Amino acid sequence: MGIFGRKRRSGDDETGGVAAQSGESAEAGTDDALEPEDQLSETTDGPFDVAEAEEDGIPRIDLGSVRVPVPDGSQVQVEMDPEEGGVRAVHVVTEVGQITVSAYAAPKSGGLWREVSNELADQLRADGAKVNIGRGEWGMELSAIVGDVALRFVGVDGPRWMLRGVIAGPQSTASQAPEVLRAIVRRTVVDRGNSPMPVRTPLPITLPDAVAQHIAEQQG
Repeated sequence: MGIFGRKRRSGDDETGGVAAQSGESAEAGTDDALEPEDQLSETTDGPFDVAEAEEDGIPRIDLGSVRVPVPDGSQVQVEMDPEEGGVRAVHVVTEVGQITVSAYAAPKSGGLWREVSNELADQLRADGAKVNIGRGEWGMELSAIVGDVALRFVGVDGPRWMLRGVIAGPQSTASQAPEVLRAIVRRTVVDRGNSPMPVRTPLPITLPDAVAQHIAEQQG
């Protein structure tokens, strides 16, 4: 499986609310909230805003609001919303777990991931999961165990967007999962667009024509 690496940018924002979703991987941490200084992120890597992204030759699937790298040997799975008829999520399935990358409208001031990660930790604990909080490449990371599944969440505050990545996989691959997740998040490109949106609104997902046509044929 090919993994990558390179240069980065920092955050910005917008106005309003992200619903928590489960999916991750286990690693060391504490069950306490981090101090503010522990949540600061200093890195020279991505993810990148579309305005700053450079052509690097890395294969990505273009989902409109996000362009997600697809490592060698992985597969792309599309999860449809049967009620709305649209795309609920797109997953990159690797040999160590299933990765989902989602982008949301965020305030110019940044800091949305800190709020969302605390809410997510509370929700996971309420569901009976064992949750650990630790510091990662971009600040706070969450790991959790839900039944036989190991989960890892990372988040990055960008210019008027927040990017969240999660990997869900067996506990046997939990030690490898965080770096695989970080590598995909690091090389993701976010296209926030210019339309005003309430904070926490998920940025829309659109499928490449070939993928949309294939799904339509299967459903037909």
